[in-house]
Amino acid sequence: MGNSEIRRLDKEIQRTQRKLDAVRRGEWWPLTSRERLSMSRAMAGGARSVYRDRSTTGSEHRMDSIGSAVETRLTAELTALHGERRRLITEAARAKAERKKSGWF
Repeated sequence: MGNSEIRRLDKEIQRTQRKLDAVRRGEWWPLTSRERLSMSRAMAGGARSVYRDRSTTGSEHRMDSIGSAVETRLTAELTALHGERRRLITEAARAKAERKKSGWF
């Protein structure tokens, strides 16, 4: 379970951090299909409002709320990954201490 699991978690943490940075820059590739669909619908609603000479404030707010929800989801994912990594490191340290303690030399 040791180092290979920690390395796997480190890669997943880096991947999630890149996704979070991309969402903060306004990129869509980290979004799930449902989030992309909601974002497209909000954008289409805004385009319709522009066509009818109306305000796009509602669509902009909808897109902002979707973006903040995605950011919240990715932040929670990142927090969970960090917690799991911390747990694995603590577990490995305990196992190593137990091995050293049980040695006879």
